[in-house]
Amino acid sequence: MRSIAERAGVSTSNPYTYFPNKDSLFCALVIGGGPGLIGTAIVASHPGMSGVIFDQPAVARVAQAFIEEYGLDDRMEVMGGDYMTDPIGEGYDLIWAKNTLNFARDDMDSMVAKIYDSLSPGGVFISFCEGLIRERTKPDAMVLSTISPSFVGQDMCFDQGEIADSMLRVGFRSVRSRTLATDWGPMDIDIGRRD
Repeated sequence: MRSIAERAGVSTSNPYTYFPNKDSLFCALVIGGGPGLIGTAIVASHPGMSGVIFDQPAVARVAQAFIEEYGLDDRMEVMGGDYMTDPIGEGYDLIWAKNTLNFARDDMDSMVAKIYDSLSPGGVFISFCEGLIRERTKPDAMVLSTISPSFVGQDMCFDQGEIADSMLRVGFRSVRSRTLATDWGPMDIDIGRRD
């Protein structure tokens, strides 16, 4: 059996890398968590943490299978639904969203406010997503991946700073951003802390 970190990618599975208050993470939510590999890697790496994977119902069932495969069913659960319209829970110390907020781009402030309200005081929201620059002509890999959807009127990519700006508008403090080199091109990580 391959390790969770191997399947999920070690660099994105460790939220401790991105902020200093490492002892305050007890409950994590992964929005659009897919099969749950990143969420299970985060929780497995931190014995005191529990977690929730939120995705469409059919995908959530796959995540449940991985949670059981890695023996984390006593610390993790899945929620199936539409994170844009359904409740996502509350009291989270960490909310992680990787390449999924694009679906909420047309109403970003409402989605980010929902995330903010779901965090405990002092909780952290981490978004990991593309950030287009140079009048949306770079990075090349991200621009190429948007060509087909753009032909049918689907502009789902973010400009660099768009998610961070939304975080600030809805009340996050100490928002930090940086661009990370990944195997599929440069990606932006935006980190906001709730008061």
